[in-house]
Amino acid sequence: MCSMRNYNQPELLITGIGITSAIGQGKTAFVSALMQGQHAFGVMQRPGRQKGTSFLGAEIPSLVFSDRLSKQLLRTASFCGQVAMNTLNEAWEEAKLDDIDPGRIGLVIGGSNLQQRTLVKTYETYAERTQFIRPAYGIYFMDTDLCGICTEQFGIQGFAYTVGGASASGQMAIIQAAQALQTGQIDICIALGALMDLSYWECQALRALGAMGTDRYANEPANACRPFDKNRDGFIYGESCGAVVIERADSAMRRHVSPYAKISGWAVGMDKNRNPNPSYEGEVQVIKKALEHAQLSAKDIDYINPHGTGSVIGDEIELKAIRDCALSHAYINATKSITGHGLSAAGTVEVIATLLQMKETRLHPSRNLQEPIHPLFNWVQGQSVLHAIENALSLSMGFGGINTSICLKRV
Repeated sequence: MCSMRNYNQPELLITGIGITSAIGQGKTAFVSALMQGQHAFGVMQRPGRQKGTSFLGAEIPSLVFSDRLSKQLLRTASFCGQVAMNTLNEAWEEAKLDDIDPGRIGLVIGGSNLQQRTLVKTYETYAERTQFIRPAYGIYFMDTDLCGICTEQFGIQGFAYTVGGASASGQMAIIQAAQALQTGQIDICIALGALMDLSYWECQALRALGAMGTDRYANEPANACRPFDKNRDGFIYGESCGAVVIERADSAMRRHVSPYAKISGWAVGMDKNRNPNPSYEGEVQVIKKALEHAQLSAKDIDYINPHGTGSVIGDEIELKAIRDCALSHAYINATKSITGHGLSAAGTVEVIATLLQMKETRLHPSRNLQEPIHPLFNWVQGQSVLHAIENALSLSMGFGGINTSICLKRV
């Protein structure tokens, strides 16, 4: 179990965010859609995502790119790379990073095997004429291409790498960034939960695993995504990407930037399990370790943003872990009920959703939470709720037995 006591450690603040999702591009559009419970679910249309199938999901509409982004980089980047550049740009500008020494800025990208749809389209295009494949394929088939694109665009020279944690990747990126800041490797670190661009191959396999819905709501996309509801039957995919800028409090003070919140604690733990089934013991351990790291008791947590995918087994296990950690009093809603499951991006997107709710002093509703599997929790159901979050807990889990937890504190 990996956690770190924060005695004599610098305070870490989040000073910029960027978000791209199917419900809104940019934090203003995103938080507006969240609070209203607006969704974008339907039969997915992006080329390479269906093959005689009708998988449900939420896809990002046409991107509006910032003028500062290199047109050449955008032209040669995959869809995943384009979204990463644009999302990072929003966080970069809000945190006012243009005047920072580029050697003191780091980048951690959460996700692996990110560009599957792009790769499938390449295979299909050049299957009978491999000698004509674009040389650029030698670069973009690797996830590190996102590091190259982003560091070239923004001049980052500290470090850049990807970290794979399946659906916990986005939150793992935040934790890795925080740990790099604590060791003094850099002064500012950006954590980016990258868009996982699924092809029909991954959709079919996830559907066959029983992880991805839906049988029950195949003809009712608006009703299909329903975390923690008795009628859930698996997750519904949602394209998304999120970026957060993290820095030490002394740096933020010198630069006169206003923080969203303090990262007060975190934990990572493994279940010793290759398979996708969740572990009650693993989830309990990361919750307790994160609270210990943050020097908080269970009663101090007043809001939880759970993993909450709509998994038949996973939702049950997560609620049991929350209950047995004495957290049933805290407000809970399900961000994925509105955005869909962004897989590698999910952990970062949900931290951003928590930060925006903290800023708005309002909690977003949960879509389709009509019959909670355990009604005695403090659910936010069909309507938003006024609430000033003081201490939030964000949970994110991934295939392969990965459990992560982050505590966020109002500043």
